[in-house]
Amino acid sequence: MPKQINQNPEQIARDKIDKMLREAGWIVQSKNKVNLSAGRGIALRETNTVSGSADYMLFVDRVPIGVIEAKKESEGHRLTVVEEQSLRYATEPIKIGKFTLDNQKPFVYESTGTITRFTDYRDPKPRSRTVFSFHKPETIVEWLKKGKSLRERILSIPKLDEAGLRKAQIKAINNLEISFKNNKPKALIQMATGAGKTFTAATFVYRLLKHADAKRILFLVDTKNLGEQAEQEFMTFQPNDDNRKFTELYNVQRLSSSYIASDSQVCISTIQRLYSILKGEELDESAEEENPNENSWLKKKVSEKKAIPVEYTPKVPIEQFDFIVIDEAHRSIYNLWKQVLDYFDAFLIGLTATPDKRTFGFFNENVVSEYPYEESVIDGVNVPYDVYTIDTEISQQGETIKAGWFVDRRDKLTRKKRWQQEDEDTDYSRNDLDKKVVNPSQIRNIIKEYKRALQTTIFPKRIDENGEYEVPKTLVFAKTDSHADDIIKMIREEFDEGNDFCKKITYKIKEDPKSVLNRFRNSYYPRIAVTVDMIATGTDVKPLEVLLFMRDVRSANYFEQMKGRGTRTIVSDSLQLVSKTAKSKTHFVIVDAVGVTKSKKTDSRPLERQPTVPMKDLLQAITMGVADEDLFLSLANRIIRLEKQITEKEKDKLLEYSGGKNLKQITKELITAFDQDIIDEKAQIEINKTPKVDQTPALIKEEKKKVQDQLILEASKTFNGELNDYIENIRKEHDQIIDSVNIDTVTKSEWDTTSVDKSTEIIKDFTEYLEANKDDIKALSIFYNQPYSRRDITFKMIKDVMEKLQFDKPLLAPETLWDAYVTLEDVKSKQPKDELTALVSLIRRACGIDSRLKAYDKTIDENFKTWMFKQNAGQHNRFTPEQLDWLRMLKEHVVSSYHIETDDLDYTPFDAKGGKGKMYQLFGNDMAAIINELNEVLAA
Repeated sequence: MPKQINQNPEQIARDKIDKMLREAGWIVQSKNKVNLSAGRGIALRETNTVSGSADYMLFVDRVPIGVIEAKKESEGHRLTVVEEQSLRYATEPIKIGKFTLDNQKPFVYESTGTITRFTDYRDPKPRSRTVFSFHKPETIVEWLKKGKSLRERILSIPKLDEAGLRKAQIKAINNLEISFKNNKPKALIQMATGAGKTFTAATFVYRLLKHADAKRILFLVDTKNLGEQAEQEFMTFQPNDDNRKFTELYNVQRLSSSYIASDSQVCISTIQRLYSILKGEELDESAEEENPNENSWLKKKVSEKKAIPVEYTPKVPIEQFDFIVIDEAHRSIYNLWKQVLDYFDAFLIGLTATPDKRTFGFFNENVVSEYPYEESVIDGVNVPYDVYTIDTEISQQGETIKAGWFVDRRDKLTRKKRWQQEDEDTDYSRNDLDKKVVNPSQIRNIIKEYKRALQTTIFPKRIDENGEYEVPKTLVFAKTDSHADDIIKMIREEFDEGNDFCKKITYKIKEDPKSVLNRFRNSYYPRIAVTVDMIATGTDVKPLEVLLFMRDVRSANYFEQMKGRGTRTIVSDSLQLVSKTAKSKTHFVIVDAVGVTKSKKTDSRPLERQPTVPMKDLLQAITMGVADEDLFLSLANRIIRLEKQITEKEKDKLLEYSGGKNLKQITKELITAFDQDIIDEKAQIEINKTPKVDQTPALIKEEKKKVQDQLILEASKTFNGELNDYIENIRKEHDQIIDSVNIDTVTKSEWDTTSVDKSTEIIKDFTEYLEANKDDIKALSIFYNQPYSRRDITFKMIKDVMEKLQFDKPLLAPETLWDAYVTLEDVKSKQPKDELTALVSLIRRACGIDSRLKAYDKTIDENFKTWMFKQNAGQHNRFTPEQLDWLRMLKEHVVSSYHIETDDLDYTPFDAKGGKGKMYQLFGNDMAAIINELNEVLAA
């Protein structure tokens, strides 16, 4: 007879709990076979206490330290109700016949074998939490040796030393530590791109290791590139209270295998690698190159029937990390990957510049610090941006390829061309560009106009010592890898440059993308880089001054991340190492060639989850029974696109292979299979057929699973070899048409109106600042109220104005102000090279001394010429040539120093010409009068 399976719910729960305990290193024993010396950790079933029997009593090194209260699975929702019972068993003495063993047992669990809750009663305010499994005996030993629990140790973290930290970083760290002290399991730090999220993380990680004695902290990323950046940040971080670097104090390990070193205190890992470790699988390194929403592990899973959930892994226990810092927390921590975070018993800290609704929900709406981009710009942490728009006729309206034309057709992937005559007219819209149709003239005209606008309008002053224009570091966003190749070809041609001038930075290039990225960041070449997704998010390229969008973006979060590539500040010296003609980075420019700044944005997630997976692999995976949400939604997205491309004849033919289902119906079934609302609705219909008393959580869960399995089956069984081949073949037929006949023209090339608004706001801010400070800053008081005293304004006074302005209003740099006036007024003068001279020019314009913005050095030149003309009026050549040379020297000194004193004649350049004595010899008793007169007339 087959062995009878015990279906008693309580026993099923106990069996699961026994298995969980053994996996975590506990030896499970019955009372009649007790041997507390059999191992370090013993879980003794049915242990009596004074008031009743604990389901499991936990012993470590023969000492009772905790209890487990077991409940059947259907009572998972009632675990918090039995906490009093568990606590009673934990605090009461163990009863052994007439004897008792009194011992504190602070570690208390309630479990159904599916849901487990844990309370450490050593905590200041003990609060239960859900855990994936049980903690290991060795961990309990470590906890007891430390005496105080982690949550109690957190309370003793000292006040933050704020030296060297920005205001936003101070706020984030202080509020995060308050969140820890309140025992909140999740916290979110929202901090603008470029505001120093990783430095902030390194600071609080150091404090947790030093002051809270945290065992190990995980820094979680979703690309290898971000992991390398984080590692560099920890290597260079030096705390305020120690003269050693972080890595001299604590071991930092960036995971490149499944091995987590026992002595590592900070682990840096991709979420993909951690997932593979918990699954016991080898990780294909390419999986770490792009974030999980843009990369596929699907090829390895084609043979699997279902994505297997994470299971307990003894070598990586749930207590492996005390804290997990999740970089770029707006992405990659949902769906399949969420299991990694659910596995560990750790505090979770999210870092992101662009949270969405999912992010707020995941972190329990516990946003400990918000520091938006706008605030970071005001603080001078990031730079603002202007928008320059380039429109072309075909970019906006599309075109028509006429029947009878001979055109090239190109395979999207191989780029192999064939020549053919068109049988019928083909209309294409702006959305078809670089997908269905490639129009080289459209790409060429955008690039050509970008080059012209750069030199005349966007950054017109970038002329090097050889008289050549220096292109600012530019990042171009392309739609696809193929589109990127087309753009690179046009850039090299139109700028008349070689291969080094413009490079592609994607994961698919033959060169090491990391090496190309480093050259783009730190070397003179390349000047322009073209990417699709690789450096769209999370990658620092501080010298970037232009983002050229040649692809639209409909995700609000993704667009904000892409914009963030240009916001980084950089010190002038570092900028000039790679861009010699750039004075300073005061702003960056978005060049919008596709309407990206105007298109409607959404927070909804895209259907496409596996853009790098060939369609034939998606079709084969579903045919073979792979049931994965990302797979189903990606295929649905491809079929939606295909449905819009194929002809009516092709649609009719497809019905023969699909059992009469059209592409819209197939798409709907694929999406419905993972639509939780529809699953809940259909399941509820079945649940309602069951008496209320029997509607347990287990039944509801089982019914939902049945419904979803049926929906998955319904969607999957449509696919077969013949249908798959037909879909793949008609997809291939729709390759790209190369429209080399229709020539494009530029219809708009101008600053966006928002730039005008922004310039108006900048000038208003500057004028209001001067007004507000005119009585407190001596130079401003003179400019506003004492015209005669302008002759007494000194170099030091102007420098004081500049320093106060830089401290109070870092965004109001002279170059930014000058550009704002240029946007609004017909400014004839070029900005003076000297910043202080430019500042005087701007103050004079804002105060109304000058009716239009004029370079102050030119004003002095003009005033000098006018004065000289008056001196010579009525008497020819009043001054000798030698006297004229001295007068010009005096004028040049006023240009650089704004004022001249008699004592200045003892210094350069006057001392070389004889100094004060020589001037007196030349001008006699008129010397002092001439100096006073020049101070007055030149400053007029």
